[in-house]
Amino acid sequence: MIPASLPRSFLRTVIAAGFVLALAGCASAPTGQNADANDANDPLEIPNRFVFAVNEAADILVIRPAAEVYRGAVPDPIRDAVQNILNNLLSPIIITNELLQGDGQGAQNAAGRFLTNTILGLGGVLDVATQAGIPPYAYEDFGQTLGVWGLGEGPYLVLPLLGPSNLRDATGFAVDTVADPVRLWAYGADAKNLLYLRGGTTAVNSRSLVLTQIDDLRRNSLDFYATLRSLYHQRREAEIRDREGATETPEFPEFDNAPAPAPTPMP
Repeated sequence: MIPASLPRSFLRTVIAAGFVLALAGCASAPTGQNADANDANDPLEIPNRFVFAVNEAADILVIRPAAEVYRGAVPDPIRDAVQNILNNLLSPIIITNELLQGDGQGAQNAAGRFLTNTILGLGGVLDVATQAGIPPYAYEDFGQTLGVWGLGEGPYLVLPLLGPSNLRDATGFAVDTVADPVRLWAYGADAKNLLYLRGGTTAVNSRSLVLTQIDDLRRNSLDFYATLRSLYHQRREAEIRDREGATETPEFPEFDNAPAPAPTPMP
């Protein structure tokens, strides 16, 4: 019996993770006319394209306009502070995955940044760690950890609002969401509204970082869906190979040195 005290969103996340894991057992490789989809590791292309179209509508009608207003109306120092706070809140997840990947130095750097910015940086508002010479860290998630452990990516997936993913990364996202210390604290303190605020702020802030780049990709791609699918696969493979010590990375479109947007936390 499921305890009644468990938060409903926790149960939804667990159910979603179970559904995603179940896809691994029922997805089969297509043949014949669907060979191209199989080559792209996209046996679920038809439903994926439907979700992609819904996501595109949400982005064009709501998310992109909000991000454009945010970037135009909010001064750079405030946007930098928001970025610092969001990064700091993700630090416990990053530290945990660094340890699970066997990267002690990366975990030490991430922990040093977290403690320095939390204590001396007014709870993460200021990036004191960079000024102190502590190396920056890349976002590490459990999907990447599973990849480092040797788990294959599984079929390509497009998640509602969250966008490109795959079976492995969607499972990792569910695990990171359930284990997120900030989320656990918010439910324990009955402060769920803060989670929705963080999620919405992360989405708008992340989208504001790549306004021009996404517009260029959308305008110049013969098939925007296929372009994002390819870029997502290349980026994730590069991140995993980097963790394993490889030096070769695929070529990506120029992003004007904009920081990579962090995933939007799920309430």
